[in-house]
Amino acid sequence: MSDFDIIQLRARVAELEDKLEKVYRHLGLAYDSNAPAEDPRLIACLRQGNLIEAIKVYRENHNVSLAEAKAAVEQMRGRL
Repeated sequence: MSDFDIIQLRARVAELEDKLEKVYRHLGLAYDSNAPAEDPRLIACLRQGNLIEAIKVYRENHNVSLAEAKAAVEQMRGRL
């Protein structure tokens, strides 16, 4: 990949980020670019209805209390 290709890709990424920001703003949503993507294991647990395992995975990844993990996982479950 040449330097020119990299420059073009960076410009395209910046353009897409700008468009995504506008979509979020239009929908009244907040976007946290520093938020980590959730573990696929957590999503799989939620889709299978295994709330306890999902809470364990969340605690493992985020180092939070049981109550905090439970609240976060229940909120995620509501969005799936």
